[in-house]
Amino acid sequence: MFDFLEKRLMGPLGKLAQFKIVRAIMAAGMASIPFTIVGSMFLVLNVLPEAFPFLEGLFESTFFKISDLYMLANSTTMGALASYFCIVLGYEYTSILANEENLDLSPINGALLSVFAFFMTLPQLVIESGTVTRVNDPEISVINGWEIGADGVERLGTVGIFTGIIMAILAVQLYRLCVAKKWIIKMPAEVPAGVANAFTSLIPAFVIAFTVIIINGLLVLLGTDIFEVIQIPFGFVTNLTNSWLGLMVIYFLIHAVWLVGIHGATIIFSIVTPITLSNLAANVAGANIPLAGEFNNAFVTVGGSGATLGLCIYFAFRAKSEQLKALGKAAVIPSFFNINEPLIFGVPLMYNPFLALPFFLAPMASASIAYFAIKFEIIRPIIAMMPWPSPVGIGAFVGTGGDWKAVVVAIICVIVAFIIYYPFVKAYDARLVRQEQEATEE
Repeated sequence: MFDFLEKRLMGPLGKLAQFKIVRAIMAAGMASIPFTIVGSMFLVLNVLPEAFPFLEGLFESTFFKISDLYMLANSTTMGALASYFCIVLGYEYTSILANEENLDLSPINGALLSVFAFFMTLPQLVIESGTVTRVNDPEISVINGWEIGADGVERLGTVGIFTGIIMAILAVQLYRLCVAKKWIIKMPAEVPAGVANAFTSLIPAFVIAFTVIIINGLLVLLGTDIFEVIQIPFGFVTNLTNSWLGLMVIYFLIHAVWLVGIHGATIIFSIVTPITLSNLAANVAGANIPLAGEFNNAFVTVGGSGATLGLCIYFAFRAKSEQLKALGKAAVIPSFFNINEPLIFGVPLMYNPFLALPFFLAPMASASIAYFAIKFEIIRPIIAMMPWPSPVGIGAFVGTGGDWKAVVVAIICVIVAFIIYYPFVKAYDARLVRQEQEATEE
């Protein structure tokens, strides 16, 4: 089995993780998370009376009187998330190319050129009587080409993340091409670096502008725009990942590559994070999508990858093996905060044929329970972003906007995961006890 995983999964996914653009997207996703957490906390404050109706009178006379003021923290984070994503992606991608290809690229220029290209795609255009004009349709809140939503310009929010990614890649690659071909204005060494960088990006900015103008023009002729075109493949991928089967594939891949020594969550969620952020915004708007925000750490991998919180508690207080008991006591506190590297590397769970099957099955079972609890509207979907180390129950409670039933579901997920581990762990514990006794006798 491990031979198969190494050949069929470790190789391809290991190479995928080394792709420059994947690493840049991973960095952009991580950099964007603090903004989503800050914005989400203010949203949770606003929806608390829905979870606790007895607070409604208090909130009406206090917080709701200034909600338009403090909710700016939400609308300028979740409502402009695509712009943050695009800026950081442009910066990180440029930095990686500069370091690894030995090119004189400025990450700041890469970030600005990326957001420049992205902003050029935001206005909606149409051809009327042979003339390209900006769309004006007050009935659907499109003013001079800009679609206005509840949180500002609609396309700056999570609906624009995928377009922001594509435009950042395009802008940085064109910037890279200009520098590699020396299509730049080179200033004397005496000129301050800030001024020199500004002139270095001048020709790339023109190249990017003309390229995006051509793309926009061709798509307008076809009666569409880049947002609608990109939505087709990414919409398909999003729908696939939001199905139960897609969810099972995600968690299978995460734990399959963990078993052979690669941080599966980092690789897979670097690709899935843009989707979970988009789903988070959709849930705030009234959707009911399970895989959103920190669904993973709130319900699935509670205790860390493999859903090991119950396993760690068993090691600490019930294991007979001295090795497992010591590991459990060392790891039990971090496990409550979804950190389980001591178990992954200490038990070890990697390359361990005795615990491989529950390592797969426990998170898949937890994901299934939470998925159907949200799908059948037993609990609310995730509407707020929580820090991933949030302890069991707290992430689920706050993430769902104060749904106490989500805490119950999170605890059930932990219990079911441990039940799956139990027969395997008991046998493995007994095996280690025998080995320790044999070693003592020798």
